[in-house]
Amino acid sequence: MIRPLDPVTSRQRAAYGLAFFVLFVAVWGWATFGGYVSKTFLANPLTMLQEGWELLTKHGFLFDIGMTIWRVVGGFVLAAIIAVPLGVLMGAYKPIEALLEPFVSFARYLPASAFIPLLILWAGIGELQKLLVIFIGSVFQIILMVTVTVGNTRRDLVEAAYTLGASDRGIINRVLLPSSAPEVAEILRLVLGWAWTYVIVAELIGSSSGIGHMITDSQALLNTGQIIFGIIVIGLIGLVSDFLFKAFNAWLFPWKLA
Repeated sequence: MIRPLDPVTSRQRAAYGLAFFVLFVAVWGWATFGGYVSKTFLANPLTMLQEGWELLTKHGFLFDIGMTIWRVVGGFVLAAIIAVPLGVLMGAYKPIEALLEPFVSFARYLPASAFIPLLILWAGIGELQKLLVIFIGSVFQIILMVTVTVGNTRRDLVEAAYTLGASDRGIINRVLLPSSAPEVAEILRLVLGWAWTYVIVAELIGSSSGIGHMITDSQALLNTGQIIFGIIVIGLIGLVSDFLFKAFNAWLFPWKLA
């Protein structure tokens, strides 16, 4: 019997997750092999695998995958380098937060895709334009979330540090950063997942490589097998990167699991 908030073991969690994927593929196969959905609109699982194998062996899809990963990592790292320090400053110093928070809150609602025409004018259709789309889509989210995390540091820890003679800089380095670091790492993990949605948008326009470019070409040919394969590859890469990020965070901040 399932009860609210009852925990599950790691093995049970893996079994449940695998069971859903199996059920999903079974329903997909039933709908496509049974003729309930036209292959023009949705390829069956076997056709999808055949098309994917052809992409990998004949059309250089591994290069497209590599380019997409490079763009995600590049744009995300640029955003994190700027957003994390700025978010820490805004969380630590309320005047800075009061100055910048209204603009950051405004900017984070602007869709990154809306900037693509301007970015093409400013940066062309090369790699910089795609990195900037991911940067814009990620940086404001990270800033605001880090600001909230740092600002929620327990006040008693700050007061205790002041009592022991800590300077303002010491408060940031010895209290605010260690206290909020696990949550900041989790924020980066979550936003990395969002970055994958931005890169596909960036690659749909003015791109000659990448998974998004392949999906656009496949759509023109009505090749739903290749489209689905590209989507699944994105999901698998994102899932692997998420697990790796989560494992790294658990190793770096073991006390967070307590």
